[in-house]
Amino acid sequence: MAIYNLGSVNIDHFYTLPHFPTPGETLHAVDHSFGLGGKGTNQSVAVAKAGADVFHVGAIGINDKWVRERMESYGVNTTYVSGMDAPTGQAIINIDAAGENTIVLLAGANVKQDADVILNAIDNAQQGDTLLLQNETNLQDHAARFALVKKMRVIYSAAPFDVDAVAKVISDVSILVMNSIEAAQLTSALGVTLDNLPVPQLIVTLGSKGAMWRSNETGEVLEVSVPKVTPVDTTAAGDTFIGYVAAGLDKGMSIKDAMEWASRAAALKVTRKGSADAIPYAQDVEAFSS
Repeated sequence: MAIYNLGSVNIDHFYTLPHFPTPGETLHAVDHSFGLGGKGTNQSVAVAKAGADVFHVGAIGINDKWVRERMESYGVNTTYVSGMDAPTGQAIINIDAAGENTIVLLAGANVKQDADVILNAIDNAQQGDTLLLQNETNLQDHAARFALVKKMRVIYSAAPFDVDAVAKVISDVSILVMNSIEAAQLTSALGVTLDNLPVPQLIVTLGSKGAMWRSNETGEVLEVSVPKVTPVDTTAAGDTFIGYVAAGLDKGMSIKDAMEWASRAAALKVTRKGSADAIPYAQDVEAFSS
């Protein structure tokens, strides 16, 4: 089994701040660093560090060879990562004293995906493989439609939230993943409740309160908690969770076991500064849980 991820690739710039700036305020950063990120890359790295096979489908600037090499160093297969005459995506991540963050994105090469590359990647997938999607690239709806033809599991993160993007892809999604704010935005925009969303399964992440899964086919609901930790940086926590859930399901875990494993991984992640580079390996999660 394998996981294919049509996802963004970003170069993340982290600025540690005493507090988030108010309009018109000039604020001195306490620290700066940069590394590998993007919702897509974070999820692919999480899958790889969890021990599952993952093929990233994406695009980077032709001069950012180090980005591809860093992804590969974590076990991500970059066969379907294209070099583009466009900048690699950029993210400016401000982190306050409580570990919360605000993010400004430049899409760059992420929204210049090549349909032929995507279709070629999915065409090489097998029945039962998984396709991960988020809202930081183009062509998600095309990828999801083809993945269902291949009888793949499609896990879609409705983030950054865009109701039009969700509407285009939701009919071809196996598991819809949102945080509580995105869930409220989507149900309000569509005028429905969670149990009326046209998707077989959904997961709502609840931050420090854990996560909820619901089957809209059977009405079954389950909740998982998250270990109590002192957060240092919440960047990529949700992506860590989703990557570990996808890896767990790929390994044959039940949805409950996969979500509990993923919750521990996400909790460990927020105790570390950074995004993709700071996502824990499976052995770290096991040690953290014991």
